[in-house]
Amino acid sequence: MARPRRSAQRVALTSREALLFEAGIKLGGIFHQYLGIPVSRRTAAALARSIEAAVALQPFVTRVRVRIAPARGGAVGRGRFGYRYVTAEMLDAQVTLADGTTRVVARLSYRPDLRYPLMRVEAAKSSPRTQRRGTG
Repeated sequence: MARPRRSAQRVALTSREALLFEAGIKLGGIFHQYLGIPVSRRTAAALARSIEAAVALQPFVTRVRVRIAPARGGAVGRGRFGYRYVTAEMLDAQVTLADGTTRVVARLSYRPDLRYPLMRVEAAKSSPRTQRRGTG
């Protein structure tokens, strides 16, 4: 039988609560680390894959999907200088995290009606047997 892991948290959290916290950190990291990076139509997909690969290295992450829509920004220059900077309007990121039988899906996307990049929980499912994670 597998030994329970010691939690990194100082208070008792369920796996669901811990994953929801982690999802917010990961989406916040994507938003704050990549705004302002140069992007063009030619490089947007490669940049998105690089962000996905970096986030996928982190604990509990089972899936990452990032989309960058460079057409949502204004042109900065012409020719080889005709790129844009990643803006909040361009980003759409979804992360899935799992710990045992607990799974959380969260998303960062721009809401034009709010004029704001909103992070939200799309799914949070726990087994009825989910136990509280101890303080270690």
